[in-house]
Amino acid sequence: MKKAFVKSYGCQMNVYDAARMVDLLGREGFAETASIEEADVVVLNTCHIREKAAEKVYSELGRVRDLKGERAQAGRETTIVVAGCVAQAEGREIIHRAPAVDVVVGPQSYHRLPDLLRQARTGKVVDTEFPLDDKFDHLPPRRVAGATAFLTVQEGCDKFCAFCVVPYTRGAEVSRPVAKVLAEAERLAAGGARELTLIGQNVNAYHGEGPEGGTWSLGRLMRRLAEMPGVERLRYTTSHPRDMDDELIAVHRDCAAVMPYLHLPVQSGSDRILAAMNRRHDADTYRRLIDRIRQARPDIALSSDFIVGFPGETDADHAATMRLVEDVGFAGAFSFKYSPRPGTPAAENTDAVPESVKRERLAELQVLLDEQARAFNRATVGRTLDVLIEKAGRHPGQIAGKSPYLQAVQIEAGPELIGRVVPVRITRLGTYSLFGERTEAASAAAA
Repeated sequence: MKKAFVKSYGCQMNVYDAARMVDLLGREGFAETASIEEADVVVLNTCHIREKAAEKVYSELGRVRDLKGERAQAGRETTIVVAGCVAQAEGREIIHRAPAVDVVVGPQSYHRLPDLLRQARTGKVVDTEFPLDDKFDHLPPRRVAGATAFLTVQEGCDKFCAFCVVPYTRGAEVSRPVAKVLAEAERLAAGGARELTLIGQNVNAYHGEGPEGGTWSLGRLMRRLAEMPGVERLRYTTSHPRDMDDELIAVHRDCAAVMPYLHLPVQSGSDRILAAMNRRHDADTYRRLIDRIRQARPDIALSSDFIVGFPGETDADHAATMRLVEDVGFAGAFSFKYSPRPGTPAAENTDAVPESVKRERLAELQVLLDEQARAFNRATVGRTLDVLIEKAGRHPGQIAGKSPYLQAVQIEAGPELIGRVVPVRITRLGTYSLFGERTEAASAAAA
């Protein structure tokens, strides 16, 4: 049997797309392999959000080129595919920089991958079109590989933040029809997925066509999914503050299946920088939004994204970001130095912040964010949390899962609990995980 190696970079959307490419290749007789050395097809599913992510792809392509040469000497062919957002942004330039690549395919065209592989037998192939047909109609049924699953409900973005390539690589906002989302969710639940994470570049802008006409919001869709047999947990990511409406906030209040953890990127605490980023909200609007969310769901935990060193950012702007972090308090966050992405409006800005200043500001911000994350994790010690057990743990006799707040949790128990939600009393913190014991075991020990 032919074998395929698929490596994904970047966001959850790419993780989902990579899994769907594995499904497509499986229909063509390819078995997935974790060993690139034995792969007849190598797919790199790329991310273009940050500069280093794109450069990592070219570095990886150098290694794959050498592997392709070694396999050729042994009489074995290797087809190299670059997919995803770098493929969409750079197109044929990828083949110019890395001639060993056979296929370049954008994120809206990967459903054509089997045909593109056939075309590649006679020459290089580049497909970065935005097809009119719905790619989801051409994908095979999902495979369920565990207790959790991503479910794409929306793609693209119409916000045009000045730093972001998504509108150019993923296109305009498109929402999948409600009926198709529900059908896929039912298949995932029937296959054993207990937690669904709805994903999209701007997921809370969801506006899918309803089964009887009209448009459903994300809040309405999640209420329906919360009623679905087998679905015990719901999450969604990534959201924009502008699209966090009252209906969606109410879902956090009313639906126990919706987990009390929300990733809501703010990017900066400076109104001047937010305006330059074209974020269409200011810092106090974000603060008031957080207050409304916490009023609806007092136990909710928040995470966010931050960019430091955006062109023109001053010490005062950075201080405003630090104040916002102190005011809001985050259980987790992703923070990055600004790097210009070709084709975005911010890339034209010449008021660059020195690299040394970016490093200093990022380090200061990360210290504060790490302190908040550690404080949040410490506060869970002694609490009993419902944990969805997902897999075997790092050590024999351990199993691992996620808390409602997306914390990794390790407990001593058998594999028969995998796929179940169990109450766990958190006993201590590790470097990257929480450790605990089932409450029944704790009671027995106390007796």
